[in-house]
Amino acid sequence: MALPVDAPSITHGIQLAVAPVFLLTAVASMIGAVAGRLARIIDRARVVEDRVEASRDAAFVERGRFELQRLRTRGMLANACIALLTLCGFLIGVTIIVLFLGETSGLRISGWAVGSFLAGVCCFLAALLVFLAETYLATRLLDFRLRH
Repeated sequence: MALPVDAPSITHGIQLAVAPVFLLTAVASMIGAVAGRLARIIDRARVVEDRVEASRDAAFVERGRFELQRLRTRGMLANACIALLTLCGFLIGVTIIVLFLGETSGLRISGWAVGSFLAGVCCFLAALLVFLAETYLATRLLDFRLRH
């Protein structure tokens, strides 16, 4: 199976494959944002764990354990979001490869491109919902009472 080397065919293949790259850029940016949130969750959990271990105040220990449970849930949501975004990136990468190969080799594989693209978009939408749940939980965890 020889690949066509004519410039118009290759140019059109590249044009088709470039469109999903914009989604990959969004996915990469979102992974960075969620990874930053996960790092802050981990840092906060370490601080709370240290304070709970050092405290003899039962009420403080109870509040600390409650916060640790919420932080654990937030961490799991952040990890799920990163997993969905990574899967999305993989599927969009497959879409790019399939589009390019379909255009340059003459193979009839457009169904695979549609399927991988739609699956990637579904993963992206699911990641957005998980991200929304994590941010919602983060704001519910805030304590707005004034402290002396």
